[in-house]
Amino acid sequence: MPDFECRLKKYRLLKEMTQEDLAVQVGVRRETIMRLEKAQYNPSLKLAVDISRAVDTPIEDIFIFPIE
Repeated sequence: MPDFECRLKKYRLLKEMTQEDLAVQVGVRRETIMRLEKAQYNPSLKLAVDISRAVDTPIEDIFIFPIE
């Protein structure tokens, strides 16, 4: 079970971007975007910021970490 929720796909689609488009823009492989969208990969802070800027959405709206 993932320890966070990822809403990246929603915001990526709102920007009409493919996984490949986003991957190229933030400098990762498409598979990384796929794993992020399935909450199977916890991004670095830099990658989270780059993705947030690419989809023009605050980080905290994309990556939801539960309060413990």
